Amino acid sequence: MKVKQVSVFLENKRGRLLEALRGLEADRINIRALSLADTLEFGVLRLIVNNPDQAKKTLEKKGFTVGETEVIAVGVDDRPGGLASVLEVFQQAAIDVEYLYAFVEKKKSQAVVVFRIEKTASGIKALKAAGVKVLTAEEIYRL
Repeated sequence: MKVKQVSVFLENKRGRLLEALRGLEADRINIRALSLADTLEFGVLRLIVNNPDQAKKTLEKKGFTVGETEVIAVGVDDRPGGLASVLEVFQQAAIDVEYLYAFVEKKKSQAVVVFRIEKTASGIKALKAAGVKVLTAEEIYRL
Protein backbone atom coordinates (compact mmCIF):
# COMPACT_ATOMS: atom_id res chain seq x y z
CA MET A 1 0.00 0.00 0.00
CA LYS A 2 3.00 2.29 0.32
CA VAL A 3 4.24 4.06 -2.79
CA LYS A 4 7.85 5.04 -3.41
CA GLN A 5 8.34 8.72 -4.05
CA VAL A 6 11.61 9.94 -5.55
CA SER A 7 12.81 13.32 -4.24
CA VAL A 8 15.40 15.24 -6.22
CA PHE A 9 17.27 18.23 -4.83
CA LEU A 10 17.81 20.82 -7.54
CA GLU A 11 20.00 23.90 -7.39
CA ASN A 12 18.07 26.99 -8.41
CA LYS A 13 19.99 27.18 -11.66
CA ARG A 14 18.60 27.50 -15.16
CA GLY A 15 18.26 24.13 -16.88
CA ARG A 16 18.55 21.81 -13.84
CA LEU A 17 14.90 20.76 -13.90
CA LEU A 18 15.07 20.11 -17.64
CA GLU A 19 18.28 18.11 -17.20
CA ALA A 20 16.61 15.86 -14.61
CA LEU A 21 13.52 15.32 -16.75
CA ARG A 22 15.55 14.62 -19.91
CA GLY A 23 17.52 12.01 -17.97
CA LEU A 24 14.28 10.26 -17.01
CA GLU A 25 13.04 10.51 -20.58
CA ALA A 26 16.23 8.91 -21.92
CA ASP A 27 15.68 5.90 -19.66
CA ARG A 28 11.97 5.72 -20.58
CA ILE A 29 10.77 6.57 -17.08
CA ASN A 30 7.25 7.96 -17.10
CA ILE A 31 6.16 10.52 -14.52
CA ARG A 32 2.78 9.81 -12.92
CA ALA A 33 2.70 12.82 -10.59
CA LEU A 34 5.06 15.54 -9.45
CA SER A 35 5.40 18.41 -7.09
CA LEU A 36 8.05 21.12 -7.10
CA ALA A 37 8.76 23.32 -4.09
CA ASP A 38 11.56 25.82 -3.90
CA THR A 39 13.54 28.09 -1.64
CA LEU A 40 16.00 30.79 -2.66
CA GLU A 41 18.86 28.34 -3.15
CA PHE A 42 17.33 25.00 -4.13
CA GLY A 43 14.16 23.17 -5.05
CA VAL A 44 12.77 19.78 -4.15
CA LEU A 45 11.21 17.86 -7.01
CA ARG A 46 8.97 15.07 -5.73
CA LEU A 47 8.08 12.42 -8.29
CA ILE A 48 5.85 9.39 -8.55
CA VAL A 49 7.15 7.42 -11.54
CA ASN A 50 6.51 4.04 -13.14
CA ASN A 51 9.94 2.73 -12.08
CA PRO A 52 11.22 4.50 -8.94
CA ASP A 53 14.32 2.34 -8.46
CA GLN A 54 15.55 3.04 -11.99
CA ALA A 55 14.65 6.73 -11.69
CA LYS A 56 16.80 7.02 -8.58
CA LYS A 57 19.75 5.35 -10.33
CA THR A 58 19.33 7.49 -13.44
CA LEU A 59 19.25 10.76 -11.51
CA GLU A 60 22.16 9.83 -9.25
CA LYS A 61 24.20 8.92 -12.33
CA LYS A 62 23.51 12.44 -13.64
CA GLY A 63 24.89 13.91 -10.41
CA PHE A 64 21.65 14.76 -8.61
CA THR A 65 21.12 14.23 -4.91
CA VAL A 66 18.17 11.84 -4.72
CA GLY A 67 16.13 10.49 -1.84
CA GLU A 68 13.32 8.00 -1.55
CA THR A 69 10.28 8.44 0.67
CA GLU A 70 7.26 6.27 1.39
CA VAL A 71 3.96 7.98 0.69
CA ILE A 72 0.33 6.91 0.49
CA ALA A 73 -1.80 7.35 -2.64
CA VAL A 74 -5.52 7.59 -2.01
CA GLY A 75 -8.45 7.61 -4.42
CA VAL A 76 -10.59 10.61 -3.51
CA ASP A 77 -13.99 11.30 -5.05
CA ASP A 78 -13.64 14.24 -7.43
CA ARG A 79 -16.37 16.32 -5.77
CA PRO A 80 -16.58 19.18 -3.28
CA GLY A 81 -15.59 17.85 0.13
CA GLY A 82 -13.86 14.72 -1.19
CA LEU A 83 -10.45 15.70 0.14
CA ALA A 84 -11.87 17.04 3.40
CA SER A 85 -13.40 13.66 4.16
CA VAL A 86 -9.97 11.98 3.90
CA LEU A 87 -8.33 14.66 6.02
CA GLU A 88 -11.03 14.06 8.63
CA VAL A 89 -9.84 10.42 8.91
CA PHE A 90 -6.31 11.61 9.66
CA GLN A 91 -7.63 14.20 12.12
CA GLN A 92 -9.61 11.58 14.04
CA ALA A 93 -6.58 9.25 14.13
CA ALA A 94 -4.32 12.09 15.34
CA ILE A 95 -2.05 11.75 12.29
CA ASP A 96 -0.36 14.87 10.93
CA VAL A 97 0.01 15.46 7.20
CA GLU A 98 3.45 16.74 6.25
CA TYR A 99 2.49 17.56 2.65
CA LEU A 100 0.24 16.40 -0.17
CA TYR A 101 -0.27 16.83 -3.88
CA ALA A 102 -2.90 15.53 -6.27
CA PHE A 103 -3.64 14.57 -9.84
CA VAL A 104 -6.78 13.44 -11.66
CA GLU A 105 -6.96 9.98 -13.20
CA LYS A 106 -7.48 9.97 -16.95
CA LYS A 107 -10.62 7.83 -17.15
CA LYS A 108 -12.20 7.98 -13.71
CA SER A 109 -14.12 10.40 -11.58
CA GLN A 110 -11.55 10.26 -8.82
CA ALA A 111 -8.53 12.33 -8.03
CA VAL A 112 -5.46 10.63 -6.67
CA VAL A 113 -3.97 12.41 -3.69
CA VAL A 114 -0.46 11.61 -2.50
CA PHE A 115 0.08 12.08 1.23
CA ARG A 116 3.29 12.20 3.22
CA ILE A 117 2.25 11.58 6.81
CA GLU A 118 4.06 10.97 10.06
CA LYS A 119 2.71 7.46 10.75
CA THR A 120 2.35 5.68 7.41
CA ALA A 121 1.20 2.28 8.70
CA SER A 122 -1.30 3.83 11.12
CA GLY A 123 -2.56 6.10 8.36
CA ILE A 124 -3.19 3.20 6.00
CA LYS A 125 -5.01 1.32 8.75
CA ALA A 126 -7.21 4.33 9.59
CA LEU A 127 -8.02 4.99 5.93
CA LYS A 128 -9.01 1.38 5.29
CA ALA A 129 -11.14 1.29 8.43
CA ALA A 130 -12.96 4.39 7.14
CA GLY A 131 -13.55 2.76 3.75
CA VAL A 132 -11.15 5.06 1.88
CA LYS A 133 -9.57 3.55 -1.24
CA VAL A 134 -5.83 3.26 -0.63
CA LEU A 135 -4.08 2.53 -3.91
CA THR A 136 -1.23 0.07 -4.25
CA ALA A 137 2.12 1.04 -5.69
CA GLU A 138 1.40 -1.11 -8.74
CA GLU A 139 -1.91 0.70 -9.38
CA ILE A 140 -0.12 4.04 -9.29
CA TYR A 141 2.85 3.00 -11.41
CA ARG A 142 0.47 1.64 -14.10
CA LEU A 143 -1.60 4.83 -14.45
